[in-house]
Amino acid sequence: MASHEMSLENRYENVYVNDVFKDNILLTLRYLEGSVAEVDKISWEEVNKPFKYEFSLKPGEEFAFHDTTLPEYTKNVVKTTNAHFNYQDGFKSDGYLFGDGVCHLASLIYWVAKDAGLEAVSPTNHNFANVPEVPKEYGVSISFRPNEIYSSARQNLYITNNKEMSVSFVFEYDGENLKVAVKEVKLI
Repeated sequence: MASHEMSLENRYENVYVNDVFKDNILLTLRYLEGSVAEVDKISWEEVNKPFKYEFSLKPGEEFAFHDTTLPEYTKNVVKTTNAHFNYQDGFKSDGYLFGDGVCHLASLIYWVAKDAGLEAVSPTNHNFANVPEVPKEYGVSISFRPNEIYSSARQNLYITNNKEMSVSFVFEYDGENLKVAVKEVKLI
C-alpha cells in the first residue's frame, strides 16, 4: 500500500547527536516489538542489530505513538510503542532532552500511513526543526510528560485503520536504513 525509508546515519550532522537519535529510534522500535520491557535489561548491542518486525490493525483499530491520548482516541487504541522516551526507560540525551530522534520515527510512520490512505492525525507538527528525508508536511512532534497530560496527548501520533481489511505495519532495519511499510493483510 505504501513504503518509505530513511537512513539512520543521516539524522543529524553531528555524529554524536546522530548516534543518540539513532539509538533512541531503535530503542523505541524494540519497545514496540516487545524485546525490551525493562531498562535494566537493555542491551545496546541487541538494540542495534538488524531486524524485521510487524504488527497489524484490524478495521477500526488504532495505533498511538505513546499511551497518553486525546479523548477521541482512547477507546480503540490497541497498539502503542510502550515507551515514554525518558531516562527511566533508558533513552539517551544529546544534552538537550531525552528521547531526541523519536520524532523522526513518528514522522516516517505518519508519512507511510498517509500514503497508504489510512486516517492519520498529528496534532502538533514538527515544523520547528528539519526531519531529514521526510517531507516537512509529515513532521510529527512527540513528547511525553507525565505531569502535562494535555500537552503530551497533543504531541502524539494517531493512526486509525479506516480500511475494510486488516493492515500490517512492517519495520525493517538493515543496520543503516529503516524502512516502514503498510501492507494489506491477505486472508487465507
